[in-house]
Amino acid sequence: MTRRAYRPETLTEALRIRRETGAVPFAGGTDLMVKHKRWTGLPPGFPRDVLFLSHLKELKGLEVREKTLVIGAGVTLAELARCPETPPLLREAVLSIAAPAIRNIATLAGNVCNASPAGDGTCALYALDASVEVRSLEGPREIPVTQFITGPGRTLLNEDELVVAIRVPLRPANVHLFRKVGTRKANALAKLSFAAVGEVKDGIANTLAFSFGAVGPTVVRSTELEKRMAGRSLPELKGMIPSLLNDYGALIVPIDDQRSTAAYRKQVVLNLLENFLRELVGG
Repeated sequence: MTRRAYRPETLTEALRIRRETGAVPFAGGTDLMVKHKRWTGLPPGFPRDVLFLSHLKELKGLEVREKTLVIGAGVTLAELARCPETPPLLREAVLSIAAPAIRNIATLAGNVCNASPAGDGTCALYALDASVEVRSLEGPREIPVTQFITGPGRTLLNEDELVVAIRVPLRPANVHLFRKVGTRKANALAKLSFAAVGEVKDGIANTLAFSFGAVGPTVVRSTELEKRMAGRSLPELKGMIPSLLNDYGALIVPIDDQRSTAAYRKQVVLNLLENFLRELVGG
């Protein structure tokens, strides 16, 4: 069946087309082209018409507003990595995605909308308390990324909506780590990933946030366990390490697939957590 392609001049026009046709939003398209690829020589098998968005000026903004980094849905990963206001954790995650040529086209919004639990950018966004700004002709709404993604390949985006921005609060943080374990450094899906960010000052862990990718149906994060760590002295935190590993271990439920085994994923991601905590507390 022949599909139509739309190239709107404005975001309002794009939203109207989205409502009327339910067309597939297409910005960088790096995930979509893989998802819908067919035999060599055949065009991708998109299930609906295609709505091209990467050229829209309304989606290309990248700026700080009220202590929040607002990343337009059309901003490429390469542009985001070069931005001086990008949090170091997010920059490291972005630079772990694919290779430079892909990052010149791919977008963070696309990484989120792909809704893969192995998404590198998504893993960092969970730890950073990011939210997703979506818009329809009725207006905008903002959804925490932890709620926006509901399962593998599933989000709360309605058929008449488009993601217009990712919003990342710029909070004090002087410790961070992003680690991705894969078969190679570039152009490889993660077997697992680990993101950590927080503020430690005068021997007190004011805030700590951890997220774990590719070890569950969505990225794993526990704000309840983070509340237990908040405000603890480093000696106190050191004594909590065994119980934290046990409690996080109960939340991490990976699967066996072609990239790795569940046992490997769980052990390695807990090792990363333990190593981070022990380095933080000094041994």
